[in-house]
Amino acid sequence: MVLRTKAAGHLEAAELDVPDPGPGQIRLKVGACGVCRTDLHVVDGELPEPKLPIVLGHEIVGIVEALGTGVETFEVGQRVGVPWLGFSCGVCDYCVTGRENLCGEARYTGYQIDGGYAEHCLADARYAFALPEGYSDSEAAPLLCAGLIGHRAYRMAGEARRLGVYGFGAAAHIMIQVALWEEREVFAFTRPGDEEAQAFARGLGAVWAGASGEAPPEELDAAILFAPVGALVPEALRRTARGGTVVCAGIHMSDIPSFPYRILWEERTLRSVANLTRRDAEEFLALAPRVPVRTHTRDYPLAEANRALDDLRAGRLQGAAVLRP
Repeated sequence: MVLRTKAAGHLEAAELDVPDPGPGQIRLKVGACGVCRTDLHVVDGELPEPKLPIVLGHEIVGIVEALGTGVETFEVGQRVGVPWLGFSCGVCDYCVTGRENLCGEARYTGYQIDGGYAEHCLADARYAFALPEGYSDSEAAPLLCAGLIGHRAYRMAGEARRLGVYGFGAAAHIMIQVALWEEREVFAFTRPGDEEAQAFARGLGAVWAGASGEAPPEELDAAILFAPVGALVPEALRRTARGGTVVCAGIHMSDIPSFPYRILWEERTLRSVANLTRRDAEEFLALAPRVPVRTHTRDYPLAEANRALDDLRAGRLQGAAVLRP
């Protein structure tokens, strides 16, 4: 399923040649690919530099079916996952200090590298990861972005005991399980009137769930914004206690409105999360089965990728959408 132009606004079915892996690459037979809000930002033209035409998808679960020269980390027949960050230069200051998520030459799966909305795809072997047992392909797919970015954002929030989560979708439904396992309290904020999402959050263990403009019953030690809504930044700052942290977890967000310094003062911190590192992937994929994290998914045939994206855009999903070739 291919995005042909920035103005298209939808994906088209296409027959493409099965690619041959180059040096350092592996080819996967795709078993499942998660649908991420970042895919929606690409389709809707909110991210500026996609390779076009592009095959979207960066929560890829597949079986290795061919190895490029020099690949010694995987075997044919092995199940692996491929996330958003698909390439970095390996030699800049960021890369050599384990911050390859900030590499200026980085390229991204399903954005500048053809991704997993397909029957086959290529991946840089350095940015593919063995997956834990006990998860089906559909269950494993959301771990590769919703899980990885959610977990990185969660760690950026520090040791917060009372944690607010704005936008209770795929990432939040994974992150809350880790937070509860670590004996923290989670307060969930959703679109006003979205009682289904609020009930979903409470069912997963949130101590409170309400609309994004409501005041929680207690001050928050930290808040994570998964919703790409800039107006929520000052809202979250107002709900966060002295010395607390507000983490913006998305790759795209609408403009943040002006806000008074007094809601940032008293040593509150406002920060963003950019992409992920290989260490993030290794740590979270080892942690997930220990919790154990359980993903809530809805499968769609690959040909119905546009319907999955529409359901995500309209907020009709609880958990994560997954495409199955």
